[in-house]
Amino acid sequence: MSERITRALVRDVPLEDLGTLALVTLDNGEDHRKPNTLGTEGMQGLGETFAALRARAEAGEIVAVGVTGKPFHFAAGADLHQAVSISSKEEGTAVARAGHDAYRNLLDMPVPTFAYVSGVALGGGLELALSCAYRTVATTVRNIGLPEVAIGLIPGWGGSYLLPQLIGIEKAIQVILTNPLANNRQLTAAQATELGIMDVALSPADFLAESLRWTARVIRGEEKVTRAEVEGEEFWAAAVAEAGKKVQARLHGASPAASKAVELLHLAGEGDREKSFAAEDEALGELITSPEFAASIHAFNLTSSRARKPAGAPPADQARPVKKIGVIGAGLMASQLALLFAQQLKVPVVMRDLDEERAQRGLNFVRAEVDKLRERGRLSEAGANRVMSLVSVTTDINELAEADFIIEAVFEEIEIKKKVLGELAPLVSEESIFATNTSALSVTEMSADLPHPERMVGLHFFNPVAQMPLVEVVRTPHTDDTTYATAFAVAKGCRKTAVAVADRPGFIVNRLLVRMLGEVLGSLEDGTSVADADAALRPLGLPMGPFQLLQLVGPAVAQHVLDTLREKLGDRYPTTPGLAQIVEGGTPFVHFEGRPSAASPVNEGIAEFFGSGAGNAETPEELLARVRDALAQEVTLMLEEEVATDADDIDLAMIMGAGWPFHLGGIIPYLKRTGALAA
Repeated sequence: MSERITRALVRDVPLEDLGTLALVTLDNGEDHRKPNTLGTEGMQGLGETFAALRARAEAGEIVAVGVTGKPFHFAAGADLHQAVSISSKEEGTAVARAGHDAYRNLLDMPVPTFAYVSGVALGGGLELALSCAYRTVATTVRNIGLPEVAIGLIPGWGGSYLLPQLIGIEKAIQVILTNPLANNRQLTAAQATELGIMDVALSPADFLAESLRWTARVIRGEEKVTRAEVEGEEFWAAAVAEAGKKVQARLHGASPAASKAVELLHLAGEGDREKSFAAEDEALGELITSPEFAASIHAFNLTSSRARKPAGAPPADQARPVKKIGVIGAGLMASQLALLFAQQLKVPVVMRDLDEERAQRGLNFVRAEVDKLRERGRLSEAGANRVMSLVSVTTDINELAEADFIIEAVFEEIEIKKKVLGELAPLVSEESIFATNTSALSVTEMSADLPHPERMVGLHFFNPVAQMPLVEVVRTPHTDDTTYATAFAVAKGCRKTAVAVADRPGFIVNRLLVRMLGEVLGSLEDGTSVADADAALRPLGLPMGPFQLLQLVGPAVAQHVLDTLREKLGDRYPTTPGLAQIVEGGTPFVHFEGRPSAASPVNEGIAEFFGSGAGNAETPEELLARVRDALAQEVTLMLEEEVATDADDIDLAMIMGAGWPFHLGGIIPYLKRTGALAA
């Protein structure tokens, strides 16, 4: 693919009575849907521009340099379409050096330099801003970060050195390692300012003019910009060592980029800029031709392009406006949904439960979460008050009658769900849409007794709702286009990635995760040790292992879903006497602080409940092969059953709903690379 060149357009701007500021505007000539990216030709032009400005600064012609972007975009980093065509380490190293050479002119500019971050600033775009002495950001910017590790690379244009030198090693580890490995979490303007990456956040209404006025105050000395003191050598080394242990515990070497980033962060502690830059050159040259990078780009393309235009979704203009939402239930899942709808859709939401105590508990949960968001600066005082004003609870089912969109989130039992939907159906408008948040049950069966089954759809959100980006949108044979389009519109309004799925047991994510869990538990029954079973899947680099997953969903829920899928899909979803004993006995697992991860401890005590087939133990390598074969079988069946539109939607669902790592490139490419699935 040919490069969409981002050009550096320069104009002189009078800076009050101080002299001339040279303002560089990055612009690829496209609208806001196509962000500024930096390919070979664009970077060459940028380097030439900064070199010319350095000469002007040395000649005393300008008093400052400013860099900004087009509306909504500063720069989204390297041109990844061009990067995937690089075929040699030497070529990759040259790309890294070109970036360093261009940005070095900014770093060594003899006059103050300013980045005015008007929009998205990711990867090489953020590194460009870091190469300036000062940074302003528009308060509306939501995408700031160094996501390279998530796609099999490292910050290769100065980020691994410049960021920790600016904000300290602990915060830099968060941005360079922790966030990319947490579903590529990115920073808002407020968060970046709090971390010290940005110096000041300004209103977008008059952003450039305000940035120039702020620039003048800085140059005059009227505005003092303070920097956090960078930690000492001993603290720095200890922080990087701890980060390295966490990376190893989670990924077990499955992501070379993460390990290389740890090395670069350690090197940055020496304070030698040029040595760090040379190491970045070398690292980028190696990684850009790696299979992990190629796999990551496949995953990146799915999550950045296909996620925006869900396959199988009806035209958006067929969606019905949603003005009031009813939530059946006020438990944990229902309360999370109520908060999401009120915060993102900004419509009234009423939760209904059977008694006042349960209903009030749900409202208290929403209030506590809103308080947390306000304390963290994610919601203003006014915003928090607005969200709470939109959420109410009741025990009276009649108060849901005026809702035009109703979602049930009660116990995962088909008869209970049918009962509550049946009670509500006669009370609501004939245009009201029903949705279920079921994770595995038949939406068709659930809607069978409703007077209008065409107005029923599945809308499966994942727990925790605020963090998990996926929604599986389930269509029954009866669901009409208006209902289906409205479900996609609700998902989009909630800032979630929607994937169309057929009404088959477990849909995509739970069907595959439970199959995987069933194989692991089956191996325990055959005599495999808990330690070996836990170690078996570590080479995948999954966000959590099978036992942490079991802890997260709960043994009782896991058994219920396993039983449901076995009933519907057959004995390849096994019975597990050990799991049944754990559920019956209420055996506790290790308590995790917060959400479990791959590095969370495993309760070895559960071993006593398994081993009925002792003597047939598997090695970790054998169990991994068993799991791969099982997943390959299930994927093949799902494609035959047309559970998803195509293979890409299965990959997308597993990436967004199960945290399937980018460096594996999606579950299907991984199974093909390992030979479990025919290429």
